[in-house]
Amino acid sequence: MNRHPTRARRALIAAAALAATTFALPGAALAADAAKEIRIAHVYSKTGPLEAYGKQTQTGLMLGLQYATGGTMMVNGRKLVLIEKDDQGKPDVGKAQLAAAYADDKADIAVGPSSSGVALALLPVAEEAKKILLVEPAVADSITGDKWNKYIFRTGRNSSQDAISNAVALDKEGTTIAMLAQDYAFGRDGVKAFKDAIKKAKIVHEEYLPTTTTDFTAGAQRLIDALKDKPGRKVIFIIWAGAGNPFKIADLDLKRHGIEIATGGNILPAMANYKQFPGMEGATYYYFGIPKNPVNEWLVANHYKEYKTPPDFFTAGGMSAGIALVEALKKTGGVTDTNKLITAMEGMSFETPKGKMTFRKEDHQAMQSMYHFKIKADPAFAWGVPELVREIKPEEMAVPIRNKR
Repeated sequence: MNRHPTRARRALIAAAALAATTFALPGAALAADAAKEIRIAHVYSKTGPLEAYGKQTQTGLMLGLQYATGGTMMVNGRKLVLIEKDDQGKPDVGKAQLAAAYADDKADIAVGPSSSGVALALLPVAEEAKKILLVEPAVADSITGDKWNKYIFRTGRNSSQDAISNAVALDKEGTTIAMLAQDYAFGRDGVKAFKDAIKKAKIVHEEYLPTTTTDFTAGAQRLIDALKDKPGRKVIFIIWAGAGNPFKIADLDLKRHGIEIATGGNILPAMANYKQFPGMEGATYYYFGIPKNPVNEWLVANHYKEYKTPPDFFTAGGMSAGIALVEALKKTGGVTDTNKLITAMEGMSFETPKGKMTFRKEDHQAMQSMYHFKIKADPAFAWGVPELVREIKPEEMAVPIRNKR
């Protein structure tokens, strides 16, 4: 029996091979294109109580990716693709969205969310998927503290950074402070961090109200009662995010009892309330008129050009996250392997609208400047303008490592 194919049979085999190659080409090309993409999922509050924060973060993230790639949206020949997911401000929804992003959308890396409550639900999802979650802008200390895992990095500031910088403005002998905060991770971690940071002033009351509060009268009365008979300087310090206007408590004639209001920075619409408190001191993460550096100049100019408004609080944070991702990917040569990214990002410094940030190796929290301000009521602006008293540099803040790594 002749085991060698005839000339005709050889021609048939060759034709079949050619046909197979021809039909495989489109699929192969698609696979090659997909391999060229770096897929980034952004899980944030497109809707819900923190929608304003989420939109700013998304705008900033896109600007950061554009800035850091020189407008190409490419790293090492690979295209950056952004996938948007709406967590609605709900932990269970966010958890499902991040799981779907990693599993179904094949996201290499994720950014978000807006809410600290949602962020705590996302941490184990990143750990299970063994994929990086870059937290921006959720603030609670526990995110890079006791709930942390090695896949979590954060460009956003944490509660301790907020607290330590605000303590610079308020921690004086003879000052008595009562705290007003939201009753969830952001508020409670904020108060705990503030109490840890205060060394000279006395904290005499903590008032936690639901995030949906619109009538602050009862809570305000408890705050007033706790402070009114105290000697020296008396301050209600507010830790609040999203809906509701806790500054309504000023209508209860706090001045009659010699009580001041103090708070940290916020988005420009919320800072419209600050205008009635000229001279109010606090510390902020960002205000577009404060940092003097090339990245912030680019952000302010391009944001005005595109949106006819200045960039806001969370726009700067989103941009910082975008820059951090691109810088990490440049370090790995565009490789998205998680362990290589972790190695690249631990201890990595990068330039942001706030100047230099550095991911601390121990807990992946970005060490960064904060800004001690005093509010000025300027008729040219709809909001109270935070004028810089001084920049509080990272090395001046002993931000605790809380993750028990």
